Amino acid sequence: MLVFRQLFDPTSSTYTYLLGDAARGDAVTAAWQLKRRCGSQIALAAASGAANADRLLQPGDRVAFGDRFIEVRATPGHTNGCLTYVLDDRSMAFTGDALLIRGCGRTDFQQGSAAALYRSVHEQIFTLPDACLLYPAHDYRGITVTTVGEERRFNPRLGGDASEADFRGYMEHLGLPHPKLIDVAVPANLKCGRPEGDAALPAQPAWAPLTYTFAGVWEIEPATLEERRDEVQIVDVREAHEFDDVLGAIAGARRIPLSQLAARAATLDRARPVVTVCRAGARSAHATVLLRKAGFDAVANLAGGMLRWRAQGLPVDHGHD
Repeated sequence: MLVFRQLFDPTSSTYTYLLGDAARGDAVTAAWQLKRRCGSQIALAAASGAANADRLLQPGDRVAFGDRFIEVRATPGHTNGCLTYVLDDRSMAFTGDALLIRGCGRTDFQQGSAAALYRSVHEQIFTLPDACLLYPAHDYRGITVTTVGEERRFNPRLGGDASEADFRGYMEHLGLPHPKLIDVAVPANLKCGRPEGDAALPAQPAWAPLTYTFAGVWEIEPATLEERRDEVQIVDVREAHEFDDVLGAIAGARRIPLSQLAARAATLDRARPVVTVCRAGARSAHATVLLRKAGFDAVANLAGGMLRWRAQGLPVDHGHD
């Protein structure tokens, strides 16, 4: 029996997938932390140029788990190393950032090419059966799955009668901002998530129970922060106009917009732990990186930001129901 799980990280709106053979107990997924803890292997595209992988995949390779396997298809265009993994019976495929639900990965950085992405999707993904379920690496609206038939028909960028020239023109004029956490994620991806220095995972900080994410950021859960609020410095890195919006703010939080954090880091107490906060946890994750570069050792990000804080019914100042 196939074991299939779709996992979600709300901070980055990232999906991770676990495929396993229940009878054999073999599973497929990847990450440096899992390798260290469970002895699993990391497999990724040879074209990615990443270090620390156990297996470098080529188009047409098969990755076996028990009596099942996934087929490797090269789908460059978002990056050189993008792959799509197709289950052996072609009932589902995992498209990474090449094809998203009603969208696609951007093509304006990391060796991106709109022409290459168009060909990848039409030749490697849209040639699968219409009923094949497609699972992307990200979705920012909470949609979890689509199908080949749906995307071939309804994808506004790549579906319908869109030509390669249409797609190139569309992608060249998106005017997208610099991706959140890209300065953290890209170096981590190129090392398969392996931390700097010692290959072992960082030691658990003593000042609070924290979780170490695959992006290399320590996170604290909202309930834990509420319990320890008097022991830490809370730094809200949202912009000024957001402090009094519907989400409110955590009582006692220091308000330093992310754009000013590097310049004002010296005003924080280095002897006390710092917890960074934003709306959903993405900007504040980047803030932990800035503070570590500034010499702060005890730093954590509030998991899920103010959205999760409010969802758990924790108290706020200046918020509206």
